[in-house]
Amino acid sequence: MKNKDKFTKPISSDHDGLRFATPEIVAEYRARRLKCDVLADISCGIGGQTIFFAKECKKVYAIEIDPVKIEHAKRNCQLYGVNNVEFICGDALDPEVIQKLPELDVVFSDPERPQKEKRRLLSSITPDLEDMIGAYSSRTKGFAFEVPPQLTPERIPFNCEMEYLSLNGKINRLTLYFNHLKKCNRSAITLPSGESLCSSGTGDISESEIMKKFAYEPEPSVVKAELLPELAEKMSKGDNKTYLFQIDSKRALMTSDEKLKSPLLKNQYAVLAETNVSVEDINRKLKELNAKNALIRGKIDPDNYWNLRNSIEAGLNGDKAIHLYITDSSAIICQPLVEKINPEDYKHFL
Repeated sequence: MKNKDKFTKPISSDHDGLRFATPEIVAEYRARRLKCDVLADISCGIGGQTIFFAKECKKVYAIEIDPVKIEHAKRNCQLYGVNNVEFICGDALDPEVIQKLPELDVVFSDPERPQKEKRRLLSSITPDLEDMIGAYSSRTKGFAFEVPPQLTPERIPFNCEMEYLSLNGKINRLTLYFNHLKKCNRSAITLPSGESLCSSGTGDISESEIMKKFAYEPEPSVVKAELLPELAEKMSKGDNKTYLFQIDSKRALMTSDEKLKSPLLKNQYAVLAETNVSVEDINRKLKELNAKNALIRGKIDPDNYWNLRNSIEAGLNGDKAIHLYITDSSAIICQPLVEKINPEDYKHFL
């Protein structure tokens, strides 16, 4: 990822520092959430998050074991015009390092993890989260940790808030908030909108065996946080309920007879038609609907994707971009709501 894709200024960095640095928009959000008087940013790296903590907090202590990275962090703080950061180069678990710190409102840590793992594990994180809490418990009760967003809630054995964050429609971060920083058990936020959702334990979602008039793909942060019931409850209005429609074991859409709008809904569709799962039937229906192409979604062998798509799109010369969801029993033809929809195109299905 290039510098300009993460930051608005030309920050100083080595290759890995920039690669793993927190994007500016994420750093701004998290700094607002953790705003306090005195904060310690442990494993601060090149300072991408430190900068924005410094903009929100009165005093920030930035701790980093790598002297090269900490020099980058110093230059970056100067670049962004913050001068309330005290840098400490050393091992965050070293008692001599901890002794340099005053009483803290919050300890935040984005600990090191392997660049590649077949399966992300909490046990691979360095320093260990429990060791961090134990070492700094004399300085603060407020802890926040960034951990790999691939971790699902049942794999996190702590009494904390698990906040999954998606950025521009893709899962980006998972932050754990402890003690008074915890607002609920699971939460989701999507940026740049800033729309968020918290677990309530009261939400319920019914499954529908048929697709309604409209289909919605939830933000990945909502899915990862297992908040589909809460989102369905939020989206349901009066007698117009929102349902879950299962595409396959890994994919599900939300569906409703009402046109909904929310930043927590990543993609929104009008359902144009439903047909049999056969190339001939799908192709015929796409021609009737004046389609120009069909992006296929669902359980499909990746090696066969383009063969199937080319067959389905054979002879299409219309102007509609279609998303095609394939289940075990049917093919559901949808058109994104960001494009102009003609109600006449799908009145036969409603």
